[in-house]
Amino acid sequence: MSAVVRVIDGIHEVQGELPASAYLNHDIAPTRLADRKWGMKDIAALWISMSACIPTYMLASSLISEGMNWWQAVLTIFLGNSIVLVPMVLNAHAGTKYGIPFPVYCRPSFGIRGANIPALLRALVACGWFGIQTWIGGWAIFKILAIYFPSWEAAPAFIGGISLPQLACFLFFWSINMLVIYKGIDSIRVLLEIKAPLLIALGLALLAWAYQKAGGFGPMLSQPSAFVPGGPKAGQFWKVFFPSLTGMIGFWATLSLNIPDFTRYSKTQRDQMVGQAVGLPTTMGLYSFIGVAVTSATVVIYGKTIWDPVVLITQFKNPVVLSLSLFALCLATLATNLAANVVSPANDFANLWPSKITFRIGGLITGVIGILIQPWKLVADPSGYIFTWLVGYSALLGSIGGVLICDYYLLRATQLELPELYSREGRYWYAAGFNPAAVAALVLGILPCVPGFLDVIKVASCPGFFRALYSYAWFVSFGISLVVYLGLMKAFVPGAAVEEARTA
Repeated sequence: MSAVVRVIDGIHEVQGELPASAYLNHDIAPTRLADRKWGMKDIAALWISMSACIPTYMLASSLISEGMNWWQAVLTIFLGNSIVLVPMVLNAHAGTKYGIPFPVYCRPSFGIRGANIPALLRALVACGWFGIQTWIGGWAIFKILAIYFPSWEAAPAFIGGISLPQLACFLFFWSINMLVIYKGIDSIRVLLEIKAPLLIALGLALLAWAYQKAGGFGPMLSQPSAFVPGGPKAGQFWKVFFPSLTGMIGFWATLSLNIPDFTRYSKTQRDQMVGQAVGLPTTMGLYSFIGVAVTSATVVIYGKTIWDPVVLITQFKNPVVLSLSLFALCLATLATNLAANVVSPANDFANLWPSKITFRIGGLITGVIGILIQPWKLVADPSGYIFTWLVGYSALLGSIGGVLICDYYLLRATQLELPELYSREGRYWYAAGFNPAAVAALVLGILPCVPGFLDVIKVASCPGFFRALYSYAWFVSFGISLVVYLGLMKAFVPGAAVEEARTA
């Protein structure tokens, strides 16, 4: 290799240019030290901005509808995000140390070509999330504009069960997302830093308004759990808690994999670790509490529970309040959507065909798929949203995480050969670019969760054991894939492929 790698304070940087390769382009090449502009406050702002969003505000609603009281719901959300923080920080390490994005991080374990398997699986999940968040942003615009154009509410269904005004607002918000992606990753960082303090301030202001208007936080905060003796679900708390906890882990399980897409721009490991710890579980807990408390107050203020903040905002008739709220909701959804659901698949699609697909083209592909999945149908059922969508794909992503963490920490002790990540001549080529051990571990990790998933979506029934196993989908797939991958690599992969990396 003609490229030289220098190491400064644990950060690896390629000096000169990497040799031309079909597996390299500007967007997935290792970041230079000069490109590392994200400090601790930027990483914290990333998580505060992504967490302070409408889905987080509404996240506790399904848990409460299943029988939890407010503090059980908020605590479950906080615990789930504290657990997912662990693989988040672990996977982030490679991004900071080597400046590589998620699909390149997959290459040592899955092979240079095989990395497209986890990258595309992650990308398709992100496309689903992109569609959901874009629909939510468009829905906010529609509901507030419908105050001024009441006929919009009565418009007949047009395509896929939604009206023409709803579709127009959805596509308008979609186009804003695409415009920011065209401007590049640094524009997203600036957007996140604007959003983070603004959304926290507005959330606290909404909390203060609800408390003052209702003379407290309303009945939901004093309501006992349905699981207490004599309650309708007495003795069933753990039956609801574990699938709920798995769903909360699934909420950010996507980012726990592709976090290198962001931490490759981090200045130090301390910046990414502390920034994530400060930004993620605390904001998720705070914003879900705001959602519960404000919704509880709406029982007193309006005589009914209003979980959806968009619907709540439409209760205000002041044009200034409506305009500010519309801006805040759109900014919240836009920043979360871009960071969480576009950056990763844009890189993933670029990794699929580096010579033809750039970051911008990958972002456009994400946007098109986000429209085609008809996201308004995914969010129509809150119970299905958590127990089918979130738990279901957590099994998929847990399995990928088990392979990646096993490979990077247990087999390679965090040591990678940076130039070889982009070359078919190096140790990461395996068999025709694929590592069969990683593929087998991925499949075997997901397999035990499939019967439970099919049962939940009512395609086929399965024994109670598999239904119970599905409640722990992320943990099951993560653990099985890690153990299987470790065993297969030690048994069948020549020592040089792994042991040389350990001592490099």
